[in-house]
Amino acid sequence: MPYKPKRACSYPGCPRLTAGQYCDEHKKKADREYNLYKRDDFSRKFYNTHEWRKLRKLKLAMNPLCEHCQHEGKLVAAVVVDHIVPIKEGGAMLDIENLQSLCRYHDDVKGLKDRGMVPK
Repeated sequence: MPYKPKRACSYPGCPRLTAGQYCDEHKKKADREYNLYKRDDFSRKFYNTHEWRKLRKLKLAMNPLCEHCQHEGKLVAAVVVDHIVPIKEGGAMLDIENLQSLCRYHDDVKGLKDRGMVPK
C-alpha cells in the first residue's frame, strides 16, 4: 500500500518533513504543551498516575495494533490507549474492558466525534 507523501512539520519555522503533524522533536513539545495548557487538572493528574501508566502499558502489550485499523484489514501500530466510553461520560477509568488501542489517526477521529465536531 502506498504511503502518503511527507509534509512539513506544523511547528512554526520547522522545515523537517514528517508523515504526521509534527516531526519527532516537535511532537514531544506539542504533547507537553497540550498536557500543560489544554488538559484539565483531573486528566493531567489521572494520566500521570502509576495505575494508569501500568494499565496503558498492559493494554498496548495485549493489543499492539490499532483496533480500528484491524477491523479495516490494516496492520498499524497503536500509540494511544483510549477510553471507549469517555470518563466524563461515566466510563470506567481503570477497567481494561473500557480501553482500546488506537493509532494516532483513529484517536484523533474519535476525539473529534466525542466533541461533536464530526458526524458520528
